[in-house]
Amino acid sequence: MMNINELTNYLPHRYPFLLVDRVVEMEPDSSIVGLKNVTVNEEFFLGHFPGNPIMPGVLIVEAMAQTAAILAIKSGDMDIPNIYFMSIEKAKFRRPVIPGDQLRFEVQVLKKRGNVYKFTGRALVGDAVAAEAEFSAMMAAKE
Repeated sequence: MMNINELTNYLPHRYPFLLVDRVVEMEPDSSIVGLKNVTVNEEFFLGHFPGNPIMPGVLIVEAMAQTAAILAIKSGDMDIPNIYFMSIEKAKFRRPVIPGDQLRFEVQVLKKRGNVYKFTGRALVGDAVAAEAEFSAMMAAKE
């Protein structure tokens, strides 16, 4: 549905902080599914952890938020706004994510009020939940 070249038209993030490779499903105002192929070449594996590379949980949540940002932008009525992370709640980490894994981000809108969205998301490797969280973000017009 959206490849990396299309994603960069909407997200301001770039390497090494762009954490979504592809969007495979999207229903505006409702849900989105994104993918990240985790490779040993990711910079964060240099220090997390040498000899036992594990993707930091905070980056998994950030990747879910980037996926949610695409959904908010495609659902909104602003011309590619800035999106600001506002909160993270109920974050749980269930299994380590290692090089070679493919993360599947399943994100749904819980509620939208004006320019503020609340989402719930899960990051899966295969059928196993690696992380889950609720989080909110605000869309703001670019200056």
